Amino acid sequence: MKVLLVAVGRPGRLLAPAIREYEARAARYWPFEAIEVKEEKARGTATAVRAAESARLLAAVPAGVETVAVTRMGAAWSSGKLARYLQDLAVQSAAGAAFLIGGALGLAPDAIAGARHRLSLSAFTLPHELARLNLAEQIYRAGTIARGEPYHKGAG
Repeated sequence: MKVLLVAVGRPGRLLAPAIREYEARAARYWPFEAIEVKEEKARGTATAVRAAESARLLAAVPAGVETVAVTRMGAAWSSGKLARYLQDLAVQSAAGAAFLIGGALGLAPDAIAGARHRLSLSAFTLPHELARLNLAEQIYRAGTIARGEPYHKGAG
């Protein structure tokens, strides 16, 4: 079972160190890989930009891996629920999960609709780099929860 974080663009210098740190920590607990796809130049319409970026994201997901669209309109999961979700995939010998983070304009509607799950990190609209940092930390946290380690202080 593999955990993929598939995101549009490379993080800028402000958040890159923190993102890399939490992605490295997540890799201690799960077979983890961060995949970056090219950002679309904002020459076309917002719909065209989202469609092109989402097509790249989906093309980066290996066959058999279920997708989780990270979108403000998704369901809010607790850290414990994310840990249980990843543990359940591992127990089922599933190929894995790919968390899709769109670019500045978000994901295309078809990428959201075609995802097995839709996950909201916040009711706020987050910059995609901040969403990536938040998700990487939560995947790491899910690993510590799964192993019963003391990092997670939340109830449940």
